[in-house]
Amino acid sequence: MSDDLPPGAAPGKPLSPAARRALEEAAARRAAHPSETLPAEKGGPGGLEPTRFGDWERKGLAVDF
Repeated sequence: MSDDLPPGAAPGKPLSPAARRALEEAAARRAAHPSETLPAEKGGPGGLEPTRFGDWERKGLAVDF
């Protein structure tokens, strides 16, 4: 097995042939379609991303889900 890892592989962990192929295919898809810049969200929550930190705040009330 070669020592060069595909992008996104965890260093020091063995990769199965299927995992290596999946990482290489994902890298090829990302290279074929570069990410586009999206416009800023209008009317969204301010501050930290609520879905990432688990709390939504609306009118002073925090709701966990």
